[in-house]
Amino acid sequence: MSTYVVVGLQYGDEGKGKITDVLSAKSDYVVRYQGGDNAGHTVYVGDEKFVLHLLPSGVLQCKGKCIIANGVVVNPKSFIREIEQLESKGMRTDHVFISRRAHVIMPYHIMLDTYREDEAGGTEIGTTKKGIGPCYEDKIARVGIRMVDLLNPEVLREKIEKNLRVKNSLFEKYFEKPTMDFEEIYAEFLELGRILQDRIVDTEVELNEAIKAGKNVLFEGAQALMLDIDFGTYPYVTSSSPSTGGVCTGAGVPPTALENLIGVSKAYTTRVGNGPFPSELHDELGERMRTVGNEFGATTGRPRRTGWLDLVSLKHACMINGINNLVITKLDVLSGIKPLKIVTHYKTEDGKIIDYFTSSTTKLDLYEPIYHELDGWDEDISHARTYEELPLNAKNYIEYIESYLGINVYLVSVGPERSQNIIRKELF
Repeated sequence: MSTYVVVGLQYGDEGKGKITDVLSAKSDYVVRYQGGDNAGHTVYVGDEKFVLHLLPSGVLQCKGKCIIANGVVVNPKSFIREIEQLESKGMRTDHVFISRRAHVIMPYHIMLDTYREDEAGGTEIGTTKKGIGPCYEDKIARVGIRMVDLLNPEVLREKIEKNLRVKNSLFEKYFEKPTMDFEEIYAEFLELGRILQDRIVDTEVELNEAIKAGKNVLFEGAQALMLDIDFGTYPYVTSSSPSTGGVCTGAGVPPTALENLIGVSKAYTTRVGNGPFPSELHDELGERMRTVGNEFGATTGRPRRTGWLDLVSLKHACMINGINNLVITKLDVLSGIKPLKIVTHYKTEDGKIIDYFTSSTTKLDLYEPIYHELDGWDEDISHARTYEELPLNAKNYIEYIESYLGINVYLVSVGPERSQNIIRKELF
């Protein structure tokens, strides 16, 4: 059995796309198991930059199949746009398929997401307004439309009619916005089903059989643990579970099938959108990290908030995910910063020193981070390809993280290219 799960351990944007791309070269299957086109995974191939939102990041190198599994919410128009973009650059996409059980993001989901955020007036969550949350709401409320429904005209008609009665009433009476036209939506999504019919397949049986046969199956999450609907900084979170546990419900495989649990963290911390961020920097140093690290959202273009690495939240994320292989990305961004700081504890509003993560987002905003300082380095490490080539202080930084978490770092990324990696052990 050879299964691999790549998850983010912070607030997203850790470089999961690059790691998935690297690992996908030896994978028989690459499976995206949650989220939607609110994700933004950037992969560099030479001078070419690929930004993937819905397609698995392994689509560029995987010689087997790329699966968008049942736990993903799918905007069919976004899917088609990404397919066309890749094909226009000479990439093959005939190996990409979507689970029949995956739920469909409808136009009314996007409108509802947008109206809610616009109305929030300073208390908005900071969503991408892609309709992700409202689509998951309908899934849980058991009124959602699944990919398989796009292939059944009568079922599709009935479900859209029922949903629009509720959504249009909400748009008109609460938000005081225009209603949406049934015939227009129905005709559009019936056609989308026709276009995608050969890609809409059952996936869970094939995936389980592949695992039993010893195939290399790589599961890819979107967002990250600190945005998990249960274990993140609620309510400033996404609407699904980006955890390793999310693989089981999001792809239909048992927990006993998950073997190599790979957690990805930047060498510092970033966050897009609102929510608590104890180690955030509001000074020139934070701006330097943003500029050198090119910290702008792949989906929205929004500047990311930047700060020191937070080992308290990272320990929480590793615990929930059961991480047994750690990846540290963007270590090169820290070159020239002296001293370096890492959060090891929080000081609560009543003066208590703790080293665990709180469930109270309100309290977290009041916590004061306690730092451990380490010496920095000046050398450009972007050309390092072995651990021995790193400066002593860079190695000390990595080893301090390992000691605190009790988990070995198996890969260090020192640049955006797929070749800019220091691999300390082979997983395949």
